Amino acid sequence: MSPPRPEAPAPLSRRGPRPLLLHLSRAWLKSSSSTAASLNWNSGWQNLWLQSLDTLSQAQDPEKLRATLEETLRTDRALIAGIAAYRADPYVREMRDPPVLWEEQETRLLDYGEPNSGSGGPAVLFVPSLINRAYILDLMENASMLRWLAGEGLHPYLLDWGWPGEVERHFTLTDYIAGRLERALAAIPGPVILAGYCMGGLLALAAALRAQGTGKITGLALLATPWDFHAADPEAARRVAEALPALEPVLQFNGTLPIDALNTIFAMVDPFGVGNKFRDYAGQDKTQPRARRFVAMEDWLADGVPLAAPVARETLGGWYGANTPGRGQWRVAGLEVNPAALTIPAFCAIPARDRLVPAASAQALAEKLPHATVIEPSAGHIGMVAGTNAESALWRPFAVWVHNL
Repeated sequence: MSPPRPEAPAPLSRRGPRPLLLHLSRAWLKSSSSTAASLNWNSGWQNLWLQSLDTLSQAQDPEKLRATLEETLRTDRALIAGIAAYRADPYVREMRDPPVLWEEQETRLLDYGEPNSGSGGPAVLFVPSLINRAYILDLMENASMLRWLAGEGLHPYLLDWGWPGEVERHFTLTDYIAGRLERALAAIPGPVILAGYCMGGLLALAAALRAQGTGKITGLALLATPWDFHAADPEAARRVAEALPALEPVLQFNGTLPIDALNTIFAMVDPFGVGNKFRDYAGQDKTQPRARRFVAMEDWLADGVPLAAPVARETLGGWYGANTPGRGQWRVAGLEVNPAALTIPAFCAIPARDRLVPAASAQALAEKLPHATVIEPSAGHIGMVAGTNAESALWRPFAVWVHNL
């Protein structure tokens, strides 16, 4: 097991849900009895966030402020109870990392092949997002997609991007795809099936297209992968891009987009989702597998990774603002990323209850792939890969597809 990082969640030191003040203020705004309910809900997430803080900070009467906070507690005791129970839960992730096959700076290639089974099974390289820890695919005992697949005769590998250091803070998407990802692929002997999760699916698609004709990549799996960022709600996507100028001083100072800034942006997609799930958790039996897995998932969400500044500009401004993938304008190393040109078999998992990647966005990609197998599991964005029903929703259909290639 790797040594714990200072920022890794642990009981009694958890900071989630992050950023806490944002989620609490949204819950307060949602209360119909609150004076803040008169705010214009169409004014955009930035105005709501600023107005909620302004209302609290400018309360001249301490008694009025105290009464407002007490009102929030009265109207949303379930939310407070859910957050408190989560923060006090004794769970600590204790999964041991498998052997490292290759590494470069902060990036590692982890080998999940069964030690006693040889390397005869199909090699599958999983490519996660750049903004979340890779271990969502190896979350906990009985909730590890990679270890389950290894037991089914596959040879999984996991690309752990790591924390962006001094080198990575200058990276563009081209550096990650045509650099790190391609060198990781080269370290795996023989042909490989690429499997990208969320943002990682876009990186995997670009890499697969660049490798066409070499025989190195024999299949491509896209798990909850967006493509047309304007398919479901173009105005919401543009609002993400509109945050970029305000974030520019942070990007220049830090060289990255910090975790809490990223979480604030993603809260735009589902403004009250965090509050709803903690209210639900408050009423769960904390000894049951569902509740234990909730804690593990929330720890993973709070254990995010900053995004290199050039990548933040390219994704927020390009993907969300200009919809460069959906419009056929996204390029890596100067070459267009065109899914219609992919000649190898593809597997697309589009979760029906995904609030982060709308089904329409992912379906737009599946429709362009010439040789795609599509499944639409009844699951959410994270639940599909690590939830209590993940084995039937994704793991087993994916293993069947791989074995049939």
